[in-house]
Amino acid sequence: MKLVILDRDGVINYDSAQFIKSPDEWKPIPGSLEAIAQLNQAGYRIALATNQSGIGRGLFDMATLNAIHDKMHRALALAGGRIDALFYCPHAAEANCSCRKPKPGMIEEIARRFGTDLDGVPNVGDSLRDLQAGMPLGALPMLVRTGKGEKTLAEGNLPEGTRVFADLAAAAKYIISLQE
Repeated sequence: MKLVILDRDGVINYDSAQFIKSPDEWKPIPGSLEAIAQLNQAGYRIALATNQSGIGRGLFDMATLNAIHDKMHRALALAGGRIDALFYCPHAAEANCSCRKPKPGMIEEIARRFGTDLDGVPNVGDSLRDLQAGMPLGALPMLVRTGKGEKTLAEGNLPEGTRVFADLAAAAKYIISLQE
């Protein structure tokens, strides 16, 4: 199975230090929706893995998160793309759960649900914790320079073998080229 794991904020849509707390605040990064559609057309399934601690912090509720994701799914459909599975951690950092990235719980759940080994599966994020979450399962770390990506790159300490791309569109072109 061809699979790609994506983070949401800073990869698909613009991020905010104050969290994305409403559908109005969710705005796609230019080219990101089309990149997902291109991956879909090349036979890739897309799993989204996103920390959403705003729920645990009481900044927004599940109905709002669902409305944000509904907007994302509708925008993707208009671009000819889809996300096959969406995983999120609603916990604040203090909860010390196993699903909040950089811990691998969410990524392990993706492997279970898709019934596949994640060795070499592209794991695209804009923060170090996005990349670290996939490392225990052998996922291929890919950093985009959008969102927190420039800051993450400047701070260094990226996992060995991390590929760096300007944005999701550039990462998608590379991923698709791997199968040619």
